[in-house]
Amino acid sequence: MNDEVLSVVYLLLLIVLVFPGFIYANKNKKTFLKNLIIWIVIVGIILIFINLKSSLN
Repeated sequence: MNDEVLSVVYLLLLIVLVFPGFIYANKNKKTFLKNLIIWIVIVGIILIFINLKSSLN
């Protein structure tokens, strides 16, 4: 398997494992949306680094 594909698969599996606890901990809608935006930014930054790394190789 390609390293890039494997990294994305691992990231998705991690999100699947963390998401139920994330929803349980953020029952308030405002807190949930704030934390969801933070996680989207973190995942976006990770994906950008993965793409930059793969384009340099």
